[in-house]
Parts: sequence; C-alpha cells; structure tokens
Amino acid sequence: MKTRRRFDTWHLISFAILGLYAIFLVLPLFLLLRNSVIGADGFFSLEYFREFFTKPYYYTTLFNSFFVSVSVTVVSLVLGTLFAYFYNLFEIKGRTFLQTVALLCSMSPPVIGAYSWIQMFGRSGLFTKLIKSLTGFRMPDIYGFGGIVLVITCQLFPLVFLYVSGALRNIDNSLLEAASGLGTSRLKRFFKVVLPLCAPTMLAAALLVFMRAFADFATPLLIGKGYQTFPVVIYNSYVGETNTNHYFAAAISVIGIVVTALIFLVQKAASSRFTFTMNALHPIERHKPGPLAGALMHIYCYLLVGIAFLPQVFIAWQSFRRSNNNVFLEGYSLDSYREAFSRILGKALPNTLSIGLSALVLVVLMAILIAYLVVRRGNALNGVIDTLSMVPYIIPGAVVGIALVIAFNQGPLVLTGTAAVMVIALIIRRLPYTIRSSVAILQQIPMSIEEAAISLGCSQMKAFFVVTVPMMANGIMSGAIISWITIITELSTAIVLYSVNTLTLTLAIYNNVVQGNDGVASAIATILLALTTVSLLLFMRFSKNKDLSL
Repeated sequence: MKTRRRFDTWHLISFAILGLYAIFLVLPLFLLLRNSVIGADGFFSLEYFREFFTKPYYYTTLFNSFFVSVSVTVVSLVLGTLFAYFYNLFEIKGRTFLQTVALLCSMSPPVIGAYSWIQMFGRSGLFTKLIKSLTGFRMPDIYGFGGIVLVITCQLFPLVFLYVSGALRNIDNSLLEAASGLGTSRLKRFFKVVLPLCAPTMLAAALLVFMRAFADFATPLLIGKGYQTFPVVIYNSYVGETNTNHYFAAAISVIGIVVTALIFLVQKAASSRFTFTMNALHPIERHKPGPLAGALMHIYCYLLVGIAFLPQVFIAWQSFRRSNNNVFLEGYSLDSYREAFSRILGKALPNTLSIGLSALVLVVLMAILIAYLVVRRGNALNGVIDTLSMVPYIIPGAVVGIALVIAFNQGPLVLTGTAAVMVIALIIRRLPYTIRSSVAILQQIPMSIEEAAISLGCSQMKAFFVVTVPMMANGIMSGAIISWITIITELSTAIVLYSVNTLTLTLAIYNNVVQGNDGVASAIATILLALTTVSLLLFMRFSKNKDLSL
C-alpha cells in the first residue's frame, strides 16, 4: 500500500522566495548586464567598457574610490578596535552613553555628515572663519581626499567597534589570565592574544566598512570637488543634469559589481585562514585601569566619539538659527522648522514612515523564513536562496536602483516612480544583514525544542512561529533596529528611484542642501536624527542585551 507524502509547507515557501529573488533581483541584474553591452546602434558592443577604460577621467575614479575605501577601512579598524578594547576590558565611565552616541554616529545619513562638515570647516564654514579671525590661521581645506576619508571614517568606525565588541565578549577570560600568568604585558597580550582571536571578526568588519565606503556617493559628491569617485560617475551618468547615458551607466555599474565581488572573494579567502569558534565559559572581566592609563583611555574614547558626533550637534544647533535668503543671521528662531513643515515634511515624513515600516516588516518576515530554511532545511534549493540573499551585500546602492529602473520602467510590470519599487529596493538592500543576525541566533537554538512541540501535536509552521521565533526575538530585534535605521536614512538607492510622490526625509535633506536651503536642510536633518535617536533608545530600553553588537 502506497503512503501519501505529507505536504511540506516549507517547500512551498522555498519556491516562493526563490521566485521573488528571480523577479526582483536576478532579472534586474540580467537586464542591467544586457544594457551594458548594447551599443549606440542598438546591437551588441563593448564600446562603453572600452570608453571607461581608455579615458583617464573615468578609470581614475575607480582608483580614487579604491584608495578612499582602503584608507577608511584601515583608519576605522585602528580607531574602532582600540575603542572596543578599552570599552570591553576596562571600566569606562559613561559606557552606555558612549555606546549610544557611537551608534548614532554610524546611523546618521552620510549626506548629513558631509553637509555639516562643510558648514563647520568649508571655505566659508563657521569654524574656518572664527579661527581665521582669532588667529589669522586658515584651516586646511575640508574638500578633497582628506575630507572624504574624515567624514566616512567618522560614520563607519562605530561598525568596527560593534563587530569587535561582539568578538571580545566571546573570548574566555582564562586565555587572558593564562597570558598574564606567563608574564605577558597588557600591550603584548593585546597583539599576541586579543588581535589574533578577533581576526575573523575584524576581517568581516573590514569588508563591511570597505563596501560602505566604496558605495558612498553623497560624501564625495558634496565635498569631493575635484576628487571624483566611482559612485559619483555612476550617479552622474544616470541621473546627472547633463550628458546622461543610461547604457554607459549600466556598463560602469557592471564594473562596480565585478570590483566589489572580487573584494568579497578576497575577504572570504582571507577569512578561511582564520576560521575557528569561541565559546566564553568565563567572559572577560573589565578591570579598573591605573590613574594615567585610565585618563588616557577616557580622553581617547570621549574625544573620538565627540569628534564623530560633532556634525550632528552642530546641525541641530544650526537648525534653530535665524536665516534669510539662505544666509544665517544673529539670533534664533523656529522659522526653518515652520518652512520645513509647511513645504516638505507633510509629505516626506509620512513617506519615510510608511515606506520604511513596510520594508521593515517584510525584511523581518523574509529574514526569519530564510534563516530557518538555511539552518534547519539545508538542501541545494535553499543553498541557492542563501547565496542569492548575499548578492545585494556586494552591490552598491545606486546600482540596485538603476537595475530596478531598467527592469520595471515598462510593461508588463511598471513600478518606477511608485512607493512599491522603493520598498522592494530597501528590502533587497537591507535583507542580508537581518538574515545574518537571524541565522546566528537560530544556530544557537536546539532543534530538539521544536521537535518536542511537533511531537505534542503542533504543525511545523505553528511550532516555528510559536516556539522558535520567540526564542529568536533578541537576534531578530538587533537586526531589525539596524535595518530600520539604515532604511530611513537610505539615499544612494532612493535617489535613483524616487518621484515627487515618494520623497523621503533623507532625499529632502539632499535636495535642500543642493539648492542651498541651509536652514530647512538643517531642520529636516535634525528631525531625522531625532527619529533615529528615539528608535535606538527604544531598542536599548526593551532589549535584553544592553550591549548591541554585530
């Protein structure tokens, strides 16, 4: 007698997710590739690739971006690792405050940082003029390579801090005690024990920082001036005011994907040499440093975080200054906020919340489903889903936006200019991060708990959502808060996709900065900073783990 195979809902979910990836990721990238090899005559041609690699103006931007990204990565690793080491191994006063402010620095939109540094130290910046009037000394120019590295580093070193903090909490204290017992100094112990144990995490952090720095176009666009970078060329080629060429933009987008993919593969190869697991039975204990060492540690931590957070403080202060015809005057008022609310925020704020929340709900739902498929239902099909889920990790945001426009700018499915395509782009961009945090927490939950629920009569789906998902809550929440804040501050993808009906807070800031409406731009930026601050504080209020790590 033949037994009927029991219907497995998870197989249906696997095919559904694979279908969504095929439509909204694989197809757009395929069409992007196809457009990159279409010449001016409409036939197959490599003329745009040839143009890029034969004209110094274009190919030097690739080297510029690489140089910026490497510099930002190295500086961020040094600053962030030292910060994490002091924060986790020693008693630092105001730890929660330091962590919160550092996180706010990393979650601020790059356009706010670049704009604020220009307002402070640009050629006509407030501090530039103040220092010159007091001392006669003219500050170094904020524009160019140095300014780009400074602004992006201030935003990205906290990511290294988060990653390395997570690694340090997994180090067993007995290893440090053993090294100390053998007469190893703290400095030598740092280089010989701590750094090697943190090496895999530091490589992962380096990759994330490199990718974020390489894809950032707002900072180079505003303060790069003559120092052009690769993402700026993509942006200008596709949505610039003059000389736009969508096929050329597609070609250099493909080049960007190849470059970031190669960097990703190099990082994976390097990480494979440092693969090991750690389980801290006795977590590291924080020690009280000596008077001099303690003073130096506090100065380093507070000065580092203070410099990184200075742009946010300045922009909030500037939002309350009186202005007339985009010129700041003496005194304070709420005029900038009144103008922002009357002209912009009535549309931009609801759009930010509705588009962001829609994307967040779908990101969390898809992340926990994909995490379950990868961890509990490992097979070839789910392996493909896992691979596809990481593809957006190595694709610059502007490239994702261009690919979606190419795919959905005409029938049968027209989405360009709608809120739906904005939501889709945000899901594609932010899903990999939430998946990784969900996978990490699910791997720590024994399968036997779920099997016990099924044996008591629960269906597979009910056991997953009623038993397993609540146990994943803290990991899901960590991924969700990171996704939420990056969603509401997204610019590189949104600037390619938005229309007048889908204007968000970040886009409104950028538009007003470009138009020279400094007061209004500062007011909107302050509101966005307040929104990110409230989101982070709510997470830390309700999270079981007060020390957020990645």
